[in-house]
Amino acid sequence: MTNTILQKYAHLLVNYSLDVQPGDKVLIRSTTLAEPLVREVYRETLRAGGHPETMLEFQGQERILLEEGNEFQLTQDPQFLHIAMAEYDCYLRIRAPYNLREMQNVSPKKAGLLKAGRAPAMRTYTKRTATRALKRSLCQYPTMANAQEAGMSLEEYEKFVYGACFLFDENPEKRWLEVRQYQQAIVDVLNRHDEIRYKNDKFDITFSTKGRTWINSDGQTNMPSGEVYTSPVEDSVNGMIHFSLPAFHGGHEVTDATLWVKDGEIYKWEAKKGKNYLDYVFSLDGARRFGEAAIGTNRNIQRVTKNILFDEKMGGTVHMAIGQSYLQTGGKNQSSIHWDMITDMQNGGEIYADGQVIYRDGDFLFL
Repeated sequence: MTNTILQKYAHLLVNYSLDVQPGDKVLIRSTTLAEPLVREVYRETLRAGGHPETMLEFQGQERILLEEGNEFQLTQDPQFLHIAMAEYDCYLRIRAPYNLREMQNVSPKKAGLLKAGRAPAMRTYTKRTATRALKRSLCQYPTMANAQEAGMSLEEYEKFVYGACFLFDENPEKRWLEVRQYQQAIVDVLNRHDEIRYKNDKFDITFSTKGRTWINSDGQTNMPSGEVYTSPVEDSVNGMIHFSLPAFHGGHEVTDATLWVKDGEIYKWEAKKGKNYLDYVFSLDGARRFGEAAIGTNRNIQRVTKNILFDEKMGGTVHMAIGQSYLQTGGKNQSSIHWDMITDMQNGGEIYADGQVIYRDGDFLFL
């Protein structure tokens, strides 16, 4: 089964997500654990007429850099990656971690220096992906680290990942085109309204989307996908939001986070676990404003796996991200961080658009 599934996965990634065309320069980036999928993507890219290059990281590579690197080494612009972000046509990032806790005890100061060094490449990436001048996709190769984090065996986790991508369907691309059509009806409604309100029995938060665009995330920029998203007007967010699902960033876990917001700025925060890490994050430039508001729609994702690529797409949830905005939505906030936090809406959750209820208990009322 694995070879057939990986071949279908590679075909979907190359021909649907990245839409590789003859002559396209394609960077395939992952860890050495994902070699079986990298091999099939490489093969499929050649068949599509593209020119593939690979960038594979070995176990512990970034931790070694953070432990041994000095300030000069950490702040260097990664030349090959920057060139690829500036000049390549397609970029595939395959997540395949060895150890999800590897970075938990590294120096925050050194981690900040490394982010600063990579910032020029990331700015180029952000600008080019906003217009699809750089066609990018983020996906997952199932590893034992992710399976353990999700509380599954590796076999169970493989079935979960492949099922979320519709790879057990005879024609996965057809299924994603159906997702595109379904979500287009949602963004068409949302883009006709200016004020959005997320509400349940634990929080109530409003924000303006006037002049902003809701985006239909249909499996191209993320695989799997199943969400619609925008960037709120930066100074328009007001109220309080509680995130019922655990949030992970940089090897740190934050649970039951609650944020209070006035005129776009987060001025108070609490968490059952991980508040110290929130204290650090909110000291970063731009982190106290929201860069994204979104709604998950993927009903093939029915459980929390502590992996944001999947959890944020879960049908019946909403999420908001602190930090960097999306240029393609019209967002203007800039930050070295973009951190999605998720909350369940299936028990009493509502979404209002200009005062009208359009969503209740995890479902849109107009569909």
